[in-house]
Amino acid sequence: MTEKDNKKAEGLFSDADSFTPRVDSIPLTDVDSGRTPSVGELVRDATTQVSTLIRSETELAKTEIAGSAKKAGIAAGLLGAAGVILAYSSFFFFFFLAELLDNWMPRWVAFLVVFLIMVVLVAALAVVAVKFIKGVKKPVATIESVSQLKTVVPGPGKSAASASTDAGLFT
Repeated sequence: MTEKDNKKAEGLFSDADSFTPRVDSIPLTDVDSGRTPSVGELVRDATTQVSTLIRSETELAKTEIAGSAKKAGIAAGLLGAAGVILAYSSFFFFFFLAELLDNWMPRWVAFLVVFLIMVVLVAALAVVAVKFIKGVKKPVATIESVSQLKTVVPGPGKSAASASTDAGLFT
């Protein structure tokens, strides 16, 4: 069984072809099975659940970042378009415009006016790109979820029972 098949069997995967990361489920074992589990079983279950939780948080982060990456890609495309317009495709139009303005003003002034028009166009495209970049958001749900882990996982000097009581799990 390949690693991708293993991830799908566990309920976690990111489809690399369509880039639609998702979490199918978080498989946790049944705590109330009617018998008292041994310490080894509890440690094994806790390790499995923490590992699954970490993988789930990673998938959540991928999902949230995918939307922001799209906005960043649009901004990069706009900046690239601004560079192309400035460097290549606008040359003939702006040269024509300078020659046209040469009919009413000295040649050097006509070319200066055309240059200033080009600078304004590049600045406008850059402003639009900066607005898209500012629209890129941080993964809020992932940050909130990870910050909640502090109440579930005990810190140094705390037992699991006192951390669970602090988190309100046994009240």
